[in-house]
Formats: sequence, structure tokens, C-alpha cells
Amino acid sequence: MTIVEKYISYLRYEKNYSSHTEISYSTDLAQFNSFLERNYPEHTLIDVDGDIVRAWVMLLMEQKTTARSVNRKLSSLKSFYRYLQRIGEVKVSPLKKVSGPKAAKPIPSFINYNDMEKVLDVDVSDDDYEAFRDKVILELFYVTGMRRAELIGLRDVDVDLGTGSIRVTGKRNKQRIIPISKSTVDLLNKYLEVRQAEFKNQTETFFVRKGGDPVYPMLIHRVVTVHLKWIPTLAKASPHVLRHSFATGMLNNGADINAVKELLGHSSLASTEIYTHTSFEELKKIYSKAHPRA
Repeated sequence: MTIVEKYISYLRYEKNYSSHTEISYSTDLAQFNSFLERNYPEHTLIDVDGDIVRAWVMLLMEQKTTARSVNRKLSSLKSFYRYLQRIGEVKVSPLKKVSGPKAAKPIPSFINYNDMEKVLDVDVSDDDYEAFRDKVILELFYVTGMRRAELIGLRDVDVDLGTGSIRVTGKRNKQRIIPISKSTVDLLNKYLEVRQAEFKNQTETFFVRKGGDPVYPMLIHRVVTVHLKWIPTLAKASPHVLRHSFATGMLNNGADINAVKELLGHSSLASTEIYTHTSFEELKKIYSKAHPRA
């Protein structure tokens, strides 16, 4: 039994990895071993060093392998050499000082202002509680940038219509205050009237279902996708797309990035900076359409 076969057996019987993972790891190791045989025939899997691994990474990148795939292959190798260290075949992993390529962060999908206005301007009857609730849900996502879990956890005491602000409880129970406009305050006041007419008794949870129970994640996702599916330019419809749209719209209209960071509840500025790329991409589209020499 070869060292690779012993390793795969270890994954199967001791680590209980899936057959899919076994195949993936086996394929990556076979690919690396073929690279060794072609380019470094004097070496085996046991005695490679970091420079050889880096040469393999460079070859993969030259072959247009994505950064994500390269990092996955390196992960396979790291696991293999940890096993070799465990059984005493190698003392130091050749992957110890090897770094994979940085994967490019995808530009978030977002909805432009005109399309969003069409979604929010649809009239709904005051007699239809669910339709009115759904309209308010869409409005709050777009004007506050809150996360789905934050909206679901919203309580009546968190919504201060007198000051025009909402207290949001985010990740790790970190709270932040988000201001809302007078038009949103008016909409929320109307929603509370509609909800009161529907349920009579006051509820602690701000958004509830027809029976009075709190809303849940899949219901919120369904509400958003149903109302956004008609936008042909939108690649993906989800509550998070509305969060992206909030951040992108703020930055496109001159908001300070640190202010947007606080409104979104990000712990670091790096998480917010992705939206500056989104804004730049939007500017490039405008330029290419409008400039005669673009």
C-alpha cells in the first residue's frame, strides 16, 4: 500500500470523511505527484520542500486555475503532510511557509435607485395586513441596511417613532442606532395601525405572521424574492442584496465610509470597503455609456 493509499484509508476509517472528500484529496495529490515526476524526478512526496510547492502553485496560476481552486488544492496538501508528520514520515511540513493566492472578492449585487423606487412605490391596501407588512419589510431593509436576523429580532420597544430611530441588535449582541426619515416613520405608524386592527392585542415582536407568531427566515426570504424577481438586471434576489443596495446607494451619494460602517454594524472598515468597489464599478458603467470616447 502506497503512502497516499494509507492516507486515504486514514481519512475513510479514522476521520470518517465523505467519499466526495476522498476523491477530491486523491485527485489533488495525484496531480501534485504528476508535477513532481515531470519536473522534479529526483524527489518524492516525502522529501519535497516549500520551493517545489510554490513552483506548482505558479504553474497552476499560469494555467488559469482560479485562486479558490489553488487554495483548495493547497488545503489537500496541508492535510496530507499533517498526516505524514503524525506518523513520523516528515518532521516539518513543506507547506509551513507557503501562502496561497488571494481570491478576488466578488462585487456584491445591488439594485439601482430607480428600480428600487418602483418596488417600494407599489400601493397596497390597508385591509390586507400581510401585503402591508411585506411592503414595510422591504422598506426597512432598503432604508436601514439591517440584516435579515436583525429585522426578525426587531421588537416594538426597539422602534422609536418619536425620535425617528431604530435600535438594532446585531452580531454578538452588539447594538446600534439607525436613524429613519419622516416618510419611513409615517409608514411605520401606519403599519402599527394596520397590525393593531388585525390582532387587537399588542405584540412584542414588530413583524408577525397572520396568526400572530413572529416571522421566520424563509418567510422573509420569500417576501424579498417575490418582490424583486421582476428586475431583469438583478442576478440574485435576497435580503442581503437590499443591504448591499443600502450601502452602495449611501456611498454613491457621498456618505462617509466610516458612517456607513457604523450603520451596517461592521466590526472593521475592511468589510465596508467592498462597497467602494461596487460604487466604482457603477461609475465605470455610467462613464462607458455617457462618454463619447469611452
